[in-house]
Amino acid sequence: MSARPRPFITALALAATAALAMGAAPAVSAAPVAKPVTDFPHPDLKKTYDATVKYRSEQRAIDDGFLRTDECVEDPELGGMGYHYVNPANIGSTDPRRPAAMLYEEDDKTGKRELVAVEWVVPDPNGNLPRPRLFDRGFDGPFDFAPVGPHYSLHAWIYKKNPKGVFTPYNPRVHCTPCPEDHPKA
Repeated sequence: MSARPRPFITALALAATAALAMGAAPAVSAAPVAKPVTDFPHPDLKKTYDATVKYRSEQRAIDDGFLRTDECVEDPELGGMGYHYVNPANIGSTDPRRPAAMLYEEDDKTGKRELVAVEWVVPDPNGNLPRPRLFDRGFDGPFDFAPVGPHYSLHAWIYKKNPKGVFTPYNPRVHCTPCPEDHPKA
């Protein structure tokens, strides 16, 4: 598995800095009402969906403490993760209802960010934490990037289908820049 790119670390660093330095976030318009998802590979993902569906509205995520980042994570070979909105209060959580990050992708037609996935992040500063588990699977990692330090993560693609699997870190259908095949030639 590929190491996590530096933009992710930048996103977490920006989120931590913003949590300390800023009290307000820019206003963003609400997203459309979510379509129900019913084909979860683990029953506890329904708890995640129910707890996070409100974050289809980017502004609602911001209002609830998720710090917006403007660094989009993409690997040219693996696909993208999108923009991470990190809630510092949820870092370390393995509760299905409390992921540390909401992942958004910018719609190249409207320019609005749309919720595509969620992510849990569990720090392991001493490098001796047993691999965290959720949904009957171990987290990915450990990864060791400053300023986050050693940590584990788990993604769940419950808002945008990932052909590589619900729990795969990168989604080949997520891009930070528009794909040529998304724009047919006139």
